[in-house]
Amino acid sequence: MAGILKAMLRNPHLPPELGQPGGWPAAMQAEWSDDEGTKAAAEHRDLLVAEFRKIRAALDDFKPDLVLIWGDDQYENFREDVIPPYCICAYDSFEFGMPSGNLWGDTETRIKLPGHRQAGKKLADYLIRNGFDTAYSYKPLHDPLGHAFTNGIIYLDYDRQGFDYPVLPFAINCYGRRVIVQKGGRPDFERSLTDDELDPSAPTPARLFDLGAATARFFQESPWRVAILSSSSWSHAFLTPKTHYLYPDTDADLVLYEALRTGDYGVWRDYSPEAVEESGQQEVLNWMCLAGALSELGRVPAHTSFVETWIFNSSKCFLISPPA
Repeated sequence: MAGILKAMLRNPHLPPELGQPGGWPAAMQAEWSDDEGTKAAAEHRDLLVAEFRKIRAALDDFKPDLVLIWGDDQYENFREDVIPPYCICAYDSFEFGMPSGNLWGDTETRIKLPGHRQAGKKLADYLIRNGFDTAYSYKPLHDPLGHAFTNGIIYLDYDRQGFDYPVLPFAINCYGRRVIVQKGGRPDFERSLTDDELDPSAPTPARLFDLGAATARFFQESPWRVAILSSSSWSHAFLTPKTHYLYPDTDADLVLYEALRTGDYGVWRDYSPEAVEESGQQEVLNWMCLAGALSELGRVPAHTSFVETWIFNSSKCFLISPPA
């Protein structure tokens, strides 16, 4: 992920003082150190893996009938032909390969998982009847499953024990105004985008919060034992103009983290779309759904962790909230 930082250093509009580590915030310099983040990368990974193992253990203890995952589609399955604000992927099954350059050196394994079409259909029907004009699909368009979902599944099986839970991906258009024009990726520094060139906005935080609450209500009344996950990092350096795309907006992330940790969910529902874009927090919109679900269920998390970084593009949050 330090490679993204190196790419952002090639920004011709970067203030000169930020072009070298000596001009960076002190914590960023310390993480970069004299090895361009090599030592920090191993430490960062260790923290993440420890949290993934905790999440997996909680999942296995719960033994769900299915796992619903809120995640963004980053110009993967949804492209110019259709960008739904959100879409339930009610497939019968999923198959995808390991990501390129993965740490296991595995280029051969194909991961096959059951879906849960029935739960997806029933959830879509419930949401539509309750005022959420929800898209749904029974097969993929351009990609078998976006990386917000596949990486989440792979990381939850970090120790290669297998992941056999049926999954119900719930795709959110987090990238909004940059999903097509920026192809859900890094900015093009040779091109200054105007408002007329940007795409329509993502769903608002309040709408996604309410969508998450409605989803929780549906599953409370359903016959299924369901685990609900949000899969995404938080503010992204390459989406944050206020930091010149060099580092994430940790201060903004910590405001949301403290509200999540303490169950102050009104902070989440009242968060503005402008604040999301200003702080590069587009992918936090997945967590808006989770915050709404937690609010509906009246739960304060039993475990949270915020793994901070300055140089690896985005910090990561972990949360466990088991049933009472």
